[in-house]
Amino acid sequence: MPVSKQQGFSLMEILVAFAIMAMALGVLLRIFSGGINTAIVADDYSSAVQIAESLMARAGVETPLQASQFSGTEFDRYEWLVVIRPADFQLQPSGNQNELPLLYRIDVRVSWSEEAAEPRVFQLKTLRLGRAEAASSR
Repeated sequence: MPVSKQQGFSLMEILVAFAIMAMALGVLLRIFSGGINTAIVADDYSSAVQIAESLMARAGVETPLQASQFSGTEFDRYEWLVVIRPADFQLQPSGNQNELPLLYRIDVRVSWSEEAAEPRVFQLKTLRLGRAEAASSR
């Protein structure tokens, strides 16, 4: 009877193949988890932008344009602060002094934090025209 050669892989070859596969799988899992974390952070920023834009739109409509400060929370997670104050820049009179517009600076800040992470902050700033009477009535 002729002696047949053994065919197949040795134990060492199988172990090396599994080690390479495990390392490749580890790298792939890190890439996917990084993508998921980025998507979560992007969703958080998107919510913060919507809250800040909503608060900015309310300034001068629901709340009067006068020096003031408001704060609150949304969804038990996002803390916000709205600061309205006269801007440093003043407009030149162009006629009736009683109708002189006053420029207000509106700052909106939305912050939130993850567990054991640095707080994240999104800020919007703008200038709006208001009436001088609103400033003198405070």
